[in-house]
Amino acid sequence: MPHSVRASSRVSASRSRRDLLAALLGTLASASCGRSARPLRDGSRVVVTFWYAFGDLVRKVLLDLVDRYNQSQSLVLVRPVHQGDYFEALAKLRTAIAAGAAPPLAHVVLEVLPYLARAGVLEPLDGYEGAGELALVPALSQRGSFGPGAAQETYGVPFNRSTPIAYCNARLFQQAGAHVPTTWDELAQVARSLTRRSSGSVTRWGFEVPLSWWYWVALVGQAGGHLVEPDGKLSLGGPAGEAALELWQHLVRTDRVMRPPPGGDYQAWQSTSEGFLQERIAMMWSSTAFLRYLEASAPFPIVAAPLPRASSFSVPTGGTMFVLVRSAPDEEKQAAWSFVRWMCEPEQAIDWCTRTGYMPITRRAVESLGESGFYMRHPNDRVAYDQLAHAQPWPWAPDLFRVERDIVEPLLQEAVLTGRDAHEVMQEAREQAAEPA
Repeated sequence: MPHSVRASSRVSASRSRRDLLAALLGTLASASCGRSARPLRDGSRVVVTFWYAFGDLVRKVLLDLVDRYNQSQSLVLVRPVHQGDYFEALAKLRTAIAAGAAPPLAHVVLEVLPYLARAGVLEPLDGYEGAGELALVPALSQRGSFGPGAAQETYGVPFNRSTPIAYCNARLFQQAGAHVPTTWDELAQVARSLTRRSSGSVTRWGFEVPLSWWYWVALVGQAGGHLVEPDGKLSLGGPAGEAALELWQHLVRTDRVMRPPPGGDYQAWQSTSEGFLQERIAMMWSSTAFLRYLEASAPFPIVAAPLPRASSFSVPTGGTMFVLVRSAPDEEKQAAWSFVRWMCEPEQAIDWCTRTGYMPITRRAVESLGESGFYMRHPNDRVAYDQLAHAQPWPWAPDLFRVERDIVEPLLQEAVLTGRDAHEVMQEAREQAAEPA
């Protein structure tokens, strides 16, 4: 696809996404109290409407777990309702909260938690029974996921948590005599050795990663940068943010060993996975969430590996948190909490992570997986957990979600496709981020 056409499609995707973000980031101060204080019931059971936002294999595993919970007791009935992708679900949740018609339970993408907490629409969870006994993996808990300045109250419990990891086609690596890269220089070198061309066209790309904010944040940390400085200034990594963008530009435009995947958001992620499975890409970065799907679908052995470093190893965490909506009837919130606690028990936490590829969220689940020999049999699953030693927490910045999705990501995509100067692009991003929402 010509760059001009591809850039146009990315702009359209950005506008569509911007519309959803505008709905989300509109004021929640006018949230009404229109909902009855009486809980919804099905016979003697309190009904918990649970809004969730994913499909395919992950959806099946979730629905299996919900069904198991409903059959395990007779007091609570959880009714899951699919709300599209993360962006659609967030926009719908904001609208429902403002209308006083929100469900008691939802899960929201990690970075939006500070915004919703500041708006006062989330239920603080520390006072709920057993909240201090969940034994969560520290780097995946709210306090571990956000850096200094984070709220002292707990508003989110980890649900589907992930990190970016490298996926390598072991057969192609072996044929090329290549090793998993551990530095940026090695990444470029290995990508060159794995790229194949015929008659001037690339028949196999050595490396691919979606031009997405999440992966750029990983690069920023690897170059020694931070999104927000200790004084609260939104620096977007400063020189490290520019170096991260320059690496992509070099791989795409100079070495021509990385294809910018077409489309935006999860369309680009899906395209990358498809190219990898078809062996048109030898190595890619993607989420741990796709591990089980990729292993089951690939006609070749897959080796998962930690991301490389520039000056240091670094990865962001991602995924979503369970949240309770403050305006819901108290009995529904208590019932929703019982389901959240149940999902954190080792049996469910293990079932969830081993069937999907998401991270085990409690220390007891991790210990059990090790003791049972699961990690010995499935070393790829251990990669993301071990990589948490280098997890860089997000800042507790309510405006960050808007900045990352609506400003930085479109500029990154444009800069890679057009070759704009990285310093100029990131300066524009910082200036736009400083403007009022």
